[in-house]
Amino acid sequence: MFGIVGWGVQFVLVAVAFGMLLRLVFWRRPRWRVSWRTWKSRKPPKSWLKLTGCDRDSAALQERRVLLLGCGIRWDPAVYLAARRSLMGVLPVALAGMWIMADLTPMPDRIAWNATLPLGLLFLLTASDRPMLSSARRYRTDRIRHELVAVSSQLLYYSGSRLHLHGKLTRCLPYARVIRHDLHLLLNEWYHDADGALVRFKNRLGTSESYGFAETIRSLRLGESEEVYHLLREMVKEYKAKIEIEKAGRKETASYGLFVLAGIPILYTFQIFLYPWIQESQKLFDALNS
Repeated sequence: MFGIVGWGVQFVLVAVAFGMLLRLVFWRRPRWRVSWRTWKSRKPPKSWLKLTGCDRDSAALQERRVLLLGCGIRWDPAVYLAARRSLMGVLPVALAGMWIMADLTPMPDRIAWNATLPLGLLFLLTASDRPMLSSARRYRTDRIRHELVAVSSQLLYYSGSRLHLHGKLTRCLPYARVIRHDLHLLLNEWYHDADGALVRFKNRLGTSESYGFAETIRSLRLGESEEVYHLLREMVKEYKAKIEIEKAGRKETASYGLFVLAGIPILYTFQIFLYPWIQESQKLFDALNS
């Protein structure tokens, strides 16, 4: 009991010392009192970015920028990559220190596992952030594609109406869920600067489909003609074809998963029923040969 309490006190002291060290290294006294919004706009320390290799554009930084934008995460990619690399360097040291402390102190294995399991899971999540971000980006892109098809189809429904394009887009709001906030911002900024609002709209969504949709809306704003609506119909057909391809890919992946799951009972059948007979046969053959 006293060993557990002593280990807990040591862990708290080490955590407090580590936090004070980080505060001493990275904290700078602000000249004025700032709010939460101004604090978020402050740039990270250049020494930290330089130490982690994120102070200049690289292939990894460009990839994280595309992935974060495609996932709808509006974080600074340099800060994200620097935090990831920092965790990849700190977590193995923390895990090794935890097990060394467990060997040096009379700590039960259960407590050591309970302390290292969250750190190990965090390390695995940090190491596999690229496939997770890619999966989230594909899922979000597919949902945006569905909603752009619905909005475009509604615009085609109003093709013969004398309603202004802003009014048509306003009536398309109920058909959007993922892009509703961005579409609402587009409509609010429409009469101030329509071209700039379209640029910000497609940058906020961060997908190739949003770029095509924004350019089509710009063409409709300049002049609603039959050629532009024909282009919008072709765009809807293209998006629907991509939706079908993604659906077929998901079905194929699910079929592979079901095939693997179906092999588990067969494996257990072999292990439970057939393997004992094979062992007995092997013993019989060994006895006959001897």
